[in-house]
Amino acid sequence: MSFMASLDIGASALSAERTHLNVISMNLANANTTRTPEGGPYERKSVLFRATPLETPFGKAMQTELERELRGVKAQKVMFDNRPFKMVYDPAHPDANGEGYVKTPDINVVEEMANMLTAMRTYEANVASITNTKNMFNKALEIGRG
Repeated sequence: MSFMASLDIGASALSAERTHLNVISMNLANANTTRTPEGGPYERKSVLFRATPLETPFGKAMQTELERELRGVKAQKVMFDNRPFKMVYDPAHPDANGEGYVKTPDINVVEEMANMLTAMRTYEANVASITNTKNMFNKALEIGRG
């Protein structure tokens, strides 16, 4: 695997995890939102990741056979979660129905925080991978200067 390919893989993961962290932050910020501009309560979102080939116009022409199987990751889509809304009894709430129940998002703060920790650790691991790749390249240059 080439130096640039390992950096591209790490960079793609950083971008995907940044999107993931943004979505988790939106979920946490809107955990109690009962009214959105579209109408109705906030709907929990999640990210769909997919493997993506490392292709740049120049890199595609220069790939070796072994590197053709290398993949990065991409946040393909931010999608709505299909969880049903929670019904909370609060007759004084302005969004309560005739029976006094309010539709609220089914967002578990503990689950979102666990997802955030996982995404942060994944981000940190990819930063470490990029840093190690840069360090190896620098050491190779030092050896070459000899």
